[in-house]
Amino acid sequence: MSPEGDIPLRATPNDEERGSSGCDAASTTESAERIEQPPAEEEGIKLQYKIYPPLSFAVIALLAPASILGTLARLGLLAMTEYNGQSIFSLAYVQALGCLIMGFALRLREPIGQFYGPFYTALTTGFCGSLTTFSSWQTDIFDSWINNENNRRSGFHSVRPFSILMCEKIFDYRQFIDGLGKSVFTLSFSLASVSFGYNMANLIAPYLPTFKFPRKAVRYSWTVLAVCMYAAVFPAYFQTSERIRCAATAALLFAFPGALTRYLLGIWLNQRSRALPLGTLFANLFGTALLGGLHVLQGLPNAVSPNACCILQGLGDGYCACLTTVSTFAAEMRDLKWWKAVRYCIISWGAGQLLLVLIVGSSMWAGGVAKEATCSYHGS
Repeated sequence: MSPEGDIPLRATPNDEERGSSGCDAASTTESAERIEQPPAEEEGIKLQYKIYPPLSFAVIALLAPASILGTLARLGLLAMTEYNGQSIFSLAYVQALGCLIMGFALRLREPIGQFYGPFYTALTTGFCGSLTTFSSWQTDIFDSWINNENNRRSGFHSVRPFSILMCEKIFDYRQFIDGLGKSVFTLSFSLASVSFGYNMANLIAPYLPTFKFPRKAVRYSWTVLAVCMYAAVFPAYFQTSERIRCAATAALLFAFPGALTRYLLGIWLNQRSRALPLGTLFANLFGTALLGGLHVLQGLPNAVSPNACCILQGLGDGYCACLTTVSTFAAEMRDLKWWKAVRYCIISWGAGQLLLVLIVGSSMWAGGVAKEATCSYHGS
């Protein structure tokens, strides 16, 4: 099949007029259940050889390098933005950047599909979905409720109105404010970043150049390189130093499986209900529960071995973080009607916190698990 008759890679010059709330903008793109799937005929991809089924090997393969790059970007941003006296919590940068790129991708869905459909899924599901993380956001909020870092919060406004009987500690209302702030601010700038990215892409879309559909040899080369990139993670895990292995390489081992699990759940479950994106909801809640379980294992009185601790950290930073996503969550909320979006948000947030209370909270209040990890990456 020759690419000579390709449709030019051009975006529609103007979107339909949007409401002042910005929530109706996504209705001009695609429904929530197809946000991360490769562009199809409904998005203007007319030539059949340009349409890739969601489960085609080319689509699945490109998820691997995209999830690895997304994980590296997340770990790098977190390392750069964690310092004493920081004004903004570190996850804010990660969530905002991932949602910004997601907004760009949503607007350029049709142009990307005209060029090479698997790139769209790699960018949204692979990179943005692995860069942002719902599970870490939920555990960060829960850590604020319980003051996991034992921050000193005394001062003129120190008011201790009542005690929490289950954990036998005095409740400080500022712990509640800290957790509430991380909840509200993350939701706000995630939704704002998706909208900002979408509108910025809308401005540049009419000026995008035209790219021809890549030849078969080029497409096959991309697929082979994607497979090789993930395969290279395994020797890298064993060859890197212990510090790098536990801080980064272990997470890369589990990044692709996490992103792939989320993608498959989205395909199988999101289309079963238009009321809620069940695939993303289940992935976010399952990943949050799993991350909570990993934190319990890392806080056991009898610490696990350094190697086991390294794997647990890799599962948390890799599998759980890539299994859960804020970028898709925000894009789906933007696509839903406002009352459905509010319901989706409350169910996701509330169920996530409830799972952490049941898994982590109950273990800590029973006295069997420490707040902070007791295991170490380094042997004694």
